[in-house]
Amino acid sequence: MMRILHSVSDLRRLARTHRRDGKTLGLVPTMGALHAGHASLIQAAVASCDKVAVSIFVNPTQFGPNEDFSRYPRSFDADCALVSGEGAGVVFAPTVEELYPEGAASFVEVEGLSGRLDGASRPGHFRGVATVVAKLLLAAEPDRVFFGQKDAAQVAVLRRMVTDLRFPTEVVVCPIIREPDGLALSSRNIYLSPEEHRQALVLSRAVRRVEALVAKGQRTASALVSAARRIFAAEPEVRIDYVELVDWATLEPAETALPGTLFAVAAWVGATRLIDNTILA
Repeated sequence: MMRILHSVSDLRRLARTHRRDGKTLGLVPTMGALHAGHASLIQAAVASCDKVAVSIFVNPTQFGPNEDFSRYPRSFDADCALVSGEGAGVVFAPTVEELYPEGAASFVEVEGLSGRLDGASRPGHFRGVATVVAKLLLAAEPDRVFFGQKDAAQVAVLRRMVTDLRFPTEVVVCPIIREPDGLALSSRNIYLSPEEHRQALVLSRAVRRVEALVAKGQRTASALVSAARRIFAAEPEVRIDYVELVDWATLEPAETALPGTLFAVAAWVGATRLIDNTILA
């Protein structure tokens, strides 16, 4: 039977009980509004861990002043049904006050990486992400934590944080899950009108174009970025945030596509900001 916990102390007590019993614990951090992409993370956790906890928390510190915190989709009952259906045993659903007590003044910032890609256009975003994930790791003390590749820049920041702070947790990255038409699954996709959904497909087309060029032997960053921008030009109402080829570990620009290089795009479709990427072979 699935349990719903609201306090850090209850989650920590449960995690330590599992550990004393020799059980491994997987953690899947989410902001709710769960979809098939989240389900794939839970499935991966269930397959490799004895016990799985899924956190559902819309983290206020990773939203900028003009971003969508207040209207971010919330569907707690449906989320719990999905978590239970995928076989996870625990939902951790803290209040804001539980994770950020009154007067809280401590934050985690990964310098350098936090100002690149999404961090460049969303100042303070990765500080909020790193802080809340550090809090979750301290609360759950998991053996493994699971993230989706769609948030590749976030993954880079969190891997660095886990390494730097010596968290005894393995970071597991799971593949992007897409809608049948290729759009990367995101909780924000529900904001899109049918026409905006059609326009948003330009992100995955740009990613696929770069993959095809690399498969044919093109390795030069400028050529790959230019090719992707030409794909975006076919949808002039889509506003590019970034089109970048970077080292996935540092998020620094790369001049050449090497194995493991990250090609990432972000763009505004109407009022909705979407991201997509590929890890090049």
